[in-house]
Amino acid sequence: MNNRVHQGHFARKRFGQNFLHDESVIANIVAAIQPKNDQALVEIGPGLAALTLPVSDRIDHLTVIEIDRDLAARLQQNPFLKNKLTVIEQDAMTVDFTELSAKMQQPLRVFGNLPYNISTPLMFHLFEFTHAISDMHFMLQKEVVNRLVAGPNSKTYGRLSVMAQYYCQIIPVLEVPPTAFKPAPKVESAVVKLIPHQNMPYVVNDIKSLSRITTAAFNQRRKTIRNSLCQFFTPEQLTELGINLDSRAENLTVQQYCQLANAHTDLGS
Repeated sequence: MNNRVHQGHFARKRFGQNFLHDESVIANIVAAIQPKNDQALVEIGPGLAALTLPVSDRIDHLTVIEIDRDLAARLQQNPFLKNKLTVIEQDAMTVDFTELSAKMQQPLRVFGNLPYNISTPLMFHLFEFTHAISDMHFMLQKEVVNRLVAGPNSKTYGRLSVMAQYYCQIIPVLEVPPTAFKPAPKVESAVVKLIPHQNMPYVVNDIKSLSRITTAAFNQRRKTIRNSLCQFFTPEQLTELGINLDSRAENLTVQQYCQLANAHTDLGS
């Protein structure tokens, strides 16, 4: 088992736990977040409080979401934190962030060292609540950050790239080596900042259409668009939309995917 004890706690594989312990990395992340007292700060997966403590040093109140009961209990008993924290003992994938924002009476500032095994689905969950979020800072697998920022015509460009860029401006913050964690993961990590667009650069009339079309295109990324999207459009319809029939999923821009989504909605498919 790769579960090593850190501060008396076993890292649990099922929660994808890797605990951050490098002081300079922690200081850089907190500096990037710039927590202030009048903000609704929410940490996902506080773990052993590597970020929670230095962030709480700067503010009077912090809300944390922790699925691990043992860690949630530790946080509630921590003498430095117990009067500053609201602990939501829940899977972040089931949290209604609109409700949380309404309760805190302002848009949320969300941050966390996300477990690698849920980082992508969790971001898709958070994208549904971007109207209630002012920004997000996440530690992720470097490969995921590369996918978030990737542009068309690259192998790393995929459905996550399109959906993330539709919802947010994405800014890489810093790279983090495996040695910054216990247990050390086998992959490089990076911190990224996501700022939901105040004014959406592309209008999509039905987000489900964008989701369906990007899923179909990237699930068959080796096929031409003519073939991967044949369930949605005829070759003539694609040509009318200015789409090259021989292009593949990675060749289309975010704007073109939004255009296809709206055309699909208009066709009433």
